[in-house]
Amino acid sequence: MNAHRPPLSALEQGTPFAARHIGPDAADEAKMLAQVGFGSLDELTAAAVPEAIRSTEALCLPDARDEAAVLGELRALAARNTVLDSMIGLGYYGTFTPPVILRNVMENPAWYTAYTPYQPEISQGRLEALLNFQTVVSDLTGLPTAGASLLDEGTAAAEAMALSRRVGKVKGGVFLVDADCLPQTIAVVRTRAEPTGVEVVVADLGDGIPEEAAERGIFGVLLQYPGASGAVRDPRALVERAHELGAVVTVAADLLALTLLASPGSLGADIAVGSSQRFGVPMGFGGPHAAFMAVREAYARSLPGRLVGVSRDAAGHPAYRLALQTREQHIRREKATSNICTAQVLLAVMAGMYAVYHGPDGLAAIARRVHRYAALLAAGLRDGGVEIVHEAFFDTVTARVPGRAAAVVAAAREAGINLRLTDADHVGIACDETTGRAQLTAVWAAFGVAGDAFGIDALDARTPDALPPELRRDDEYLTHPVFHRHRSETAMLRYLRRLADRDYALDRGMIPLGSCTMKLNATAEMEPVTWPEFAAIHPFAPVEQAEGYLALIRELERRLAEITGYDAVSLQPNAGSQGELAGLLAVRAYHRANGQPQRTVCLIPSSAHGTNAASAVMAGMRVVVVATGAGGDVDADDLRAKIERHADELAVLMVTYPSTHGVFEEDITRICAAVHDAGGQVYVDGANLNALVGLARPGRFGADVSHLNLHKTFCIPHGGGGPGVGPVAVRAHLAPHLPGHPLRPEAGPAGGGTGPVSAAPWGSAGILPISWAYVRLMGAAGLRRATQVAVLGANYVAKRLEPHYPVLYTGPGGLVAHECVIDVRPLTKATGVTIDDVAKRLIDYGFHAPTMSFPVAGTLMIEPTESENLAELDRFCDAMIAIRAEIERVGTGEWPRDDNPLVNAPHTAAHLSDEWTHPYSRREAVFPAGTEEDGKYWPPVRRVDGAFGDRNLICSCPPVTEYAH
Repeated sequence: MNAHRPPLSALEQGTPFAARHIGPDAADEAKMLAQVGFGSLDELTAAAVPEAIRSTEALCLPDARDEAAVLGELRALAARNTVLDSMIGLGYYGTFTPPVILRNVMENPAWYTAYTPYQPEISQGRLEALLNFQTVVSDLTGLPTAGASLLDEGTAAAEAMALSRRVGKVKGGVFLVDADCLPQTIAVVRTRAEPTGVEVVVADLGDGIPEEAAERGIFGVLLQYPGASGAVRDPRALVERAHELGAVVTVAADLLALTLLASPGSLGADIAVGSSQRFGVPMGFGGPHAAFMAVREAYARSLPGRLVGVSRDAAGHPAYRLALQTREQHIRREKATSNICTAQVLLAVMAGMYAVYHGPDGLAAIARRVHRYAALLAAGLRDGGVEIVHEAFFDTVTARVPGRAAAVVAAAREAGINLRLTDADHVGIACDETTGRAQLTAVWAAFGVAGDAFGIDALDARTPDALPPELRRDDEYLTHPVFHRHRSETAMLRYLRRLADRDYALDRGMIPLGSCTMKLNATAEMEPVTWPEFAAIHPFAPVEQAEGYLALIRELERRLAEITGYDAVSLQPNAGSQGELAGLLAVRAYHRANGQPQRTVCLIPSSAHGTNAASAVMAGMRVVVVATGAGGDVDADDLRAKIERHADELAVLMVTYPSTHGVFEEDITRICAAVHDAGGQVYVDGANLNALVGLARPGRFGADVSHLNLHKTFCIPHGGGGPGVGPVAVRAHLAPHLPGHPLRPEAGPAGGGTGPVSAAPWGSAGILPISWAYVRLMGAAGLRRATQVAVLGANYVAKRLEPHYPVLYTGPGGLVAHECVIDVRPLTKATGVTIDDVAKRLIDYGFHAPTMSFPVAGTLMIEPTESENLAELDRFCDAMIAIRAEIERVGTGEWPRDDNPLVNAPHTAAHLSDEWTHPYSRREAVFPAGTEEDGKYWPPVRRVDGAFGDRNLICSCPPVTEYAH
């Protein structure tokens, strides 16, 4: 009777998460294998993955658990964190994320699963949101051109240093940094300066520029406004003197303070940088947060990172796009001054929407309240006999208590508040949006004074503000209507929904971008990110208050090391580009420690991602390009010749594996051996790790160092172009040279490491629970199967499309790795239909285009990932095959080359009512073969004119009159 009843032990296990993460079920998998010509996943991967690199043992990871169990484990880790009121400051502040923004942006897959807006026609929502962010930054800093965000304040300051060196009048000289800058910013600037030969001089600039520095020459100056100590100083005389010396002046500013204080631009600054974290973005133990940079007009075309601009579409209507092709590292490669290839889009959207929701009056009211609490705090301490170091401040008070600073900080901690222990005699106290009367009373008590003896209201009545009158802001900002229309939650909700509807993200359909791995970002993985126990902790809180975080970080480090075959991992780099830099700095430090400083040559294949070359130059290396063979592999003969030629100088070979062309190279172990024989190191770029997890481990087949993209392989969502996390993994001999951090020694190796590459000790720690959860949910078997299905999906797509488009590169047996490259160039030559036409026509079919013209111009690189099921893969293949038939109709002359569905794509809803003069029907335009009328995605604009936008640069909210048509 009970013969078919499963045992209780089986029922207790629940549904394996891997079955939810991996799209194809058993029946789909069998059909796909039949198409590819293999009987099982193991047979396929045995044929595709070279035997020399294959792992023979299973990964040593905990057994997989279901969502409920893993969320329970994360709850237990979260409970080990202690969330106190943070009054530490130093660039990180408590903030209140409006719930309408928390739920409808941060927790909304329509925003967090989108990709970088390279296809502007289907990215108009987030591009508008980023334009709002740029407008906020430009208005508040008083500088006309602002970018779409950078990684964090420390790296933004380092980018400003590089920009100053590039555009400034002084060639050579030093970079002068005020001692009152944030300590983590100074540390990051030093890390970035040393390999490129820049000397950083830190000095107290309160009395002006030291003559010794002036005599040596100064190419740039960095000031903090307000300072790390809280001091608000008038920098105008200092800026004027710096300009007399030919220096470029950067001001690291606080956006909230700028609602009350004169803007950096009005004070003469050339560049402004900072963090938008306190505009509604949780602290998250250090990140992710959107940094900003704004520059004066002369530097607009040298701005690093992303820049959103206003252009027009084919109908002449305003449309947004990424302007100026600011992916500098892809164009200039080894001549680039920045390796930034992404932004912090999701966080920039949140910060921009915080400003939209509150408007200028609301922001100023928040700032006045914050300042008022700081002024009252200082007044109460003075009443109790405590010396306040600075008379002028915005939100941070430095108190002098000789010999008893540690006792004061400990007493405040007992009362539930974290203060900053500056040194034995000084305590820093920062007020923020979450500060209230209770916090003031507790802080006064910690100092042993009765600051509210006469009542806070009475104290308020007799206490003046502490902002210098000559620095009070008197100009308007955020005057654009977008910052005045959305005060009610209803209006804000509808605005966010309208923008989301203008975009295409993974919640709509497949995003088959090669090299970008747009896979499922499971809700169970995302949920813990906004829990207060993870979101509300300051990165410099006492370590005992972050026991859960540290346990999670150490476990993730160990599991990533196991997966990759390396010995040590640092989670500090907050983007793949920063992981590259950290890895190369480790290699550089290793050679120098071995007495071989002359090893500075970095060999890089010509097909490599542009950040590789840019990162190498930033790490003080000289790039030598290695040719790529006809099959997409590294040209072995050219590599041998370059190794021989540079044997005494060879530092490292940077190679992507599988190759950038989506092929498992057969010679990778021999390549590694040849480099090692010459005394060099091997850096395997981890961009394509989704083809290796569970099958092969770079640290075991010859690599010494890799960066990993947690926002690719390990499920952190791309967020419309950020956040990312790019940990660096190394073998044991490089471990002493991983990044360290001056404020958190435990974040780096015992000897201190190479210095920080990110402002926060563990980078974007707030999103690490996502990857921890993914690995825990999948287990060793699930991770291996995910990789196998990713390889199966790519080969299935290649086989289905091969009769219609040439598959450009294949490995043994005609197989690809986890992505395939199809060649459109012969069709372009025969018909005039370009790669852009195919990409835009895919929008009409309801798809985001694959990666265009990388690594080869005129090609599409397709990566289906393991999360897409057979129905979606077939829908994509059917669309590509239908587009091939459309191209044929152009080729035969049935449709003219200058008027056909491809060259006119994408088609908007307006085409349904426009006068129709085309040789194809409206139905063929908007409902091409195989598309469903129900649920169709309608692009909001027609094809965007990129050249027009570059010629007529507008990168902040344009007047409403621009939209009249």
